[in-house]
Amino acid sequence: MNRKTFIQQVSALSLGLGMAPSLSASMLQSQKIKKVGLGLFSAPRLFQDNVEHGIATLAELGIQEFETYGPYTFSDARNQASWKALTPQLGFDISGFLGLEVKAFQALLKKYNISIPSMHTDLYTLEENMGVLAEAANTLGAKYVVLPAIPESERSTLDDYKRIAERFNAIGAAAKNEGISFAYHNHGYGLIPNEQGIKPVDLIFDGTDPQLVFLEMDVFWTVAGRANPIELIQKHSGRYKMFHLKDMKELTYFEGAGSTAPEWMALFPKLVSAGSGVIPIDAIVETASAHGAEHFFIEHDFAPEPIENIGDASRYLQGLRW
Repeated sequence: MNRKTFIQQVSALSLGLGMAPSLSASMLQSQKIKKVGLGLFSAPRLFQDNVEHGIATLAELGIQEFETYGPYTFSDARNQASWKALTPQLGFDISGFLGLEVKAFQALLKKYNISIPSMHTDLYTLEENMGVLAEAANTLGAKYVVLPAIPESERSTLDDYKRIAERFNAIGAAAKNEGISFAYHNHGYGLIPNEQGIKPVDLIFDGTDPQLVFLEMDVFWTVAGRANPIELIQKHSGRYKMFHLKDMKELTYFEGAGSTAPEWMALFPKLVSAGSGVIPIDAIVETASAHGAEHFFIEHDFAPEPIENIGDASRYLQGLRW
């Protein structure tokens, strides 16, 4: 399937679900992404030797928002241990506030007019260390604390997904008490129906309080999981507050259920900068903006040429109009 066919399919679906009436003629060609963001896991090596130079470089590319990733100094010990075991394979170990104290990190970002609306963390830190996590988020002005992935051991069965929904509600309530909000970022797992025709992720959608649990869509993994981004945005209007925008060289699905890291990594060669592949990023951003989206982050896992890849995506997103 090429991009034209994909756009035709999502456009037809959008019209069928009533998207068009929400966009008035007066809005045509008048809207744009207010601030282009970046998930920092896209370019960790830019900070390995000189943090300020990395921040300055990204600011020059038009990036105005960062989304951080853990672990942080206060992260749960289980997350710290898994990260330590993983870093030799990654080839870098920088994370959190890039080796800085939170207030020093905030001051450096302010120098380059960059804000932090969102922080990725892990399930156990969200459950066990919400107080210190929220303190850091509030210091930085981050509205959202985000779970980037459910540990594989916590999502083996449908009952696991039901329990995860309950745990998400508890996390969301704890976050709200701290003056912030909780969001869940999808990978590919849970989107593909099981043998009984049940999509596990629907147990999360249906079992969580929309006022406590928000969503961050990764459009690449959503498509790889055989789901339609526009359909999900419209079906769960108001819940998708953030988006990870990355594109596919050619339409490709997981061979399995998208449940494991090797399955994700197998698709990395298909990843290209937003706006240069077959995923209709423009239509997705337009729909998302009409249904409550607040932030759009470029993401390019293990970007081979981070400055070029991020720069291309940033220029594309800055030029979007609808």
